[in-house]
Amino acid sequence: MSKREQWFDKQSVIVVGATGGLGSAICHEFAGRGASLRIIGRDQKKLRDLANELASRSIDVDTAIVDLRDRLAIAKAIERWPDACVLVNAAGVNSPGPMTEISEENYDAIMDANVSGVFWASRAFVRIRREAKATGCIVNLTSQMGHVGAHNRVAYCASKHAVEGMTKAMAVELAAEGWRVNAVAPTFVETDFTTDFLADPAQRDYIMANIPQGHLAKPTEVASAVAFLASDLAGSTTGTSLLVDGGWVAK
Repeated sequence: MSKREQWFDKQSVIVVGATGGLGSAICHEFAGRGASLRIIGRDQKKLRDLANELASRSIDVDTAIVDLRDRLAIAKAIERWPDACVLVNAAGVNSPGPMTEISEENYDAIMDANVSGVFWASRAFVRIRREAKATGCIVNLTSQMGHVGAHNRVAYCASKHAVEGMTKAMAVELAAEGWRVNAVAPTFVETDFTTDFLADPAQRDYIMANIPQGHLAKPTEVASAVAFLASDLAGSTTGTSLLVDGGWVAK
């Protein structure tokens, strides 16, 4: 496709966790399809740099610096943008290790960012859109680990399974109002988030042995899946999870 179809012309999209490798790719995907961007992250410099990149492409962009552990700040940021019709929850953290060794601090950080952050952002988005007498679409970035189990990922798997369930429950609860809520569940993607882990030859060999396609997912592939689910092309799709996993879960 030499020129991307403008699925989101004159529409605003909120991306939470915009400064991560996947979050940034998602922002550029939506920007390339005509959307205005409302981006949320906790790293001020990365957020500013991303905003400048988008603005250089003549994209309408606004930013909010938010720590996802701050529920009030999440709500206040999202309430600034009642015109946004799409919310993408792309923030996430992980701290791999045996379940008997994970610290309370790391466990709480995983649950706060991966589960609570999604809930509070979605809650604020639904409320502000209802006040505007409008509906919207939510896409949650989960993981293949929200569909399976794995060694040294008990807390992470728990968090992603929780968001998969939350996605289904929100979809059912909001469907009659015209909302759609879905998830995108990628396999391992080469980003800053996974660099250290993938640098270990044994870990990389384990991953490749479990992906039937034999390669990692690309950030752009994940981003295009998110954009598809947020578009009118997926108008009858809600409560589902789109696996971008190279066949990991299928085997």
